[in-house]
Amino acid sequence: MAETLRVNPIQCSGHGVCAELLPELVTLDEWGYPIVDPAPVTTALARDARRDVAACPPLALKLTRSKEPAHSD
Repeated sequence: MAETLRVNPIQCSGHGVCAELLPELVTLDEWGYPIVDPAPVTTALARDARRDVAACPPLALKLTRSKEPAHSD
């Protein structure tokens, strides 16, 4: 099973660290809050996604298991 990156908008305080560490999956809206790619995280980005989750100051990011298979891009 693949994992999908998710953000809890209530917990997020808009630091923007997630977009700096993982611009392939996270962009920021006009107020600095993350917009996360809803597709499963590729195997090539899985380690970076876990690092991004750990680096989130308010711990608003998490990886959830997805029913879709992981892609090896």
